[in-house]
Amino acid sequence: MNYDFETLVDRSNCGSGKWDEMKKKNPNVEAGIVPLSVADMEFKNAPEIGEGLKAYMDTHILGYTSPTEEYRNTVCQWMKDQHNWEIKPEWICCTHGVVSALFLLVDALCEPDDGVIIFTPVYYPFYRAIETHGSKVVRCPLIHENNTYTIDYDLLEKLAADPKNKLMIFCSPHNPVGRVWKPEEIRKVAQICHENGVRIISDEIHFDIILPGHQHTVFPTVVDFPEDVIVCTAPSKTFNLATMQTSNIIIPKEEDREKFQAARSRSADHDPGALGLEACRIAYTQCKDWMKEMLQQIAQNYEFAKSFIEERLPQIKVTPLEGTYLLWLDCTALGKTKEELEDLMVNKAQLFLDEGYMFGDEGIGYERVNLACPKWVLEASLERFEKAIKENC
Repeated sequence: MNYDFETLVDRSNCGSGKWDEMKKKNPNVEAGIVPLSVADMEFKNAPEIGEGLKAYMDTHILGYTSPTEEYRNTVCQWMKDQHNWEIKPEWICCTHGVVSALFLLVDALCEPDDGVIIFTPVYYPFYRAIETHGSKVVRCPLIHENNTYTIDYDLLEKLAADPKNKLMIFCSPHNPVGRVWKPEEIRKVAQICHENGVRIISDEIHFDIILPGHQHTVFPTVVDFPEDVIVCTAPSKTFNLATMQTSNIIIPKEEDREKFQAARSRSADHDPGALGLEACRIAYTQCKDWMKEMLQQIAQNYEFAKSFIEERLPQIKVTPLEGTYLLWLDCTALGKTKEELEDLMVNKAQLFLDEGYMFGDEGIGYERVNLACPKWVLEASLERFEKAIKENC
């Protein structure tokens, strides 16, 4: 490889949320332990981004900034080249993140007490985005059979037919279960929602991170009413740019954009900063080679973790990973409560993951592992996992 995916940057005492949280959970954590929880990477950033931002600083002033025409055209080109998706520059609404955009979109499109459908288990900020506005979380649990997840269309039809339910937040690829939805699955969801007047927001922040043998489908590219679908995207997962707080929310309808901007005004939200916008532009124009190698590393880490667990921890089931860099492990065979399982991880294995219960009741007994780390970090983590299970289960 031409890029470095083996050097670990020690992020302790640097303000990293997950590194600081690790030490809060276990103040006695040993030196050298790396948390594999929150979905940012333990890979060094693409050097082109650092070099590009330095060059930008030499010629620009960090005043108030809005997305430029060049920026919008760059985002449009990325969507066309990477996802065969034609969008217009004016559809792009820039925010500080997909999560903040979800809060704003629920505010813009829902009234208090409206129902919002989600496929659970699911990324935990979905719950907060819905409940903070006073809307109702409407669970449509995914069907879990033969170690894979599928959509319960019968239940979805029932829920969508309830006039109180006005919105669906779709997660694609799905976090935490790692599914990459097929075009026919998306079309069926779209048909059910459209026939019942349920609007769709598709969170596709992981849409660039797809494993070999799978193909991501952007939701509006395969449905009959693409203008009704709002898609949330960002460079943050693909290029490890979370701290830049820059996301691109694609809203085709002018009426929806006006509602969204009104919600932004109510919350005093504003455009991302200059460095975030420039980092996104650099990533989308100069960092495709880095992304390709990163995807190779994620695929290698997945295959390593899968083989390790199947051979040495057969009681743990690995959910097949199709997209994202987040591995979903079924630990229910250990027979532990969620509190006991978390204690095993945090205090016995010194393994700091995202606990399954965070994603909803359907995630109790599961663990989500961040694979975006040097392979040797992953190997050491799995060896501690193996040792803790042998000694405590």
